[in-house]
Amino acid sequence: MTAAKEKIGIIGVGRMGQPMVKHMIAKGYDVTAVDISADNLAKVKAMGAHIAQHPKDLSACSFIILGVGYDDEVNEVMLGENGLLNHLAPHSIIAVSSTVSPKTVKALDAKAHETRCAVLDAPICRGRWFADEGKLLALFGGRDDVVARGRAVYGTFCSDIAHLGDVGHGQVAKAMNNLLLWVTSIGLIEAGRIAESTGIDLPKLRDALMLSSGKSQALEDWDQTSFTWALKDMQIVTQMTDDAGLSLPITGAVKELVKEARRIKATNPPKWTRS
Repeated sequence: MTAAKEKIGIIGVGRMGQPMVKHMIAKGYDVTAVDISADNLAKVKAMGAHIAQHPKDLSACSFIILGVGYDDEVNEVMLGENGLLNHLAPHSIIAVSSTVSPKTVKALDAKAHETRCAVLDAPICRGRWFADEGKLLALFGGRDDVVARGRAVYGTFCSDIAHLGDVGHGQVAKAMNNLLLWVTSIGLIEAGRIAESTGIDLPKLRDALMLSSGKSQALEDWDQTSFTWALKDMQIVTQMTDDAGLSLPITGAVKELVKEARRIKATNPPKWTRS
């Protein structure tokens, strides 16, 4: 089987999944989508995707991308009554682009091997505007042969792909990325509050900081930064911390601080930009 002939299934075609579908179809891939939202399905159908009702209906696909939100949803899609694993042909690949625990993808990979399939650990970074432009970053974990097939597919909507190691290591990389994102984003709330109290023009301060050691992607993308998934991200990180028996007080504090940070960002954030 050549990568160009993969039949693609994708489960979860929300704000990120829709441009992924658009780019795959533009590069000649046959794509079938599953989603609980009729509106999402209508949008990708208009792009040229086929529509299926259940994950098990993707049995003709050789490469399936999962973009659902949580660990239990990933497990249900893979192992549930209407799940994938009992219906896929041998040598099919399930690429987990959801952000989940490394333990979850490792356990699913072991299950997949029982059916002669494989898991590609493939969380993605950079957000919805980068998805629109086909410039996402994929963090891969998996065997070399599985990664090779994944590169052909993900290269349609990713400008960068990093192979970090075995299954699980992609999720480790995503967890560390998100930990650093939320550390910085919380710092921007507190730094913004201090700066506001002095009467300084925050956008001018932002421009200056972007020329100095205070520069960060979180500051550059402040308007795009949302804390919607922050608590879930930090729960994954703290689970890893507990499993390793590590005492990491900053990590623990960030897990608690993102709860309030979500409310602040949605209602009264520091005005780092003029928009």
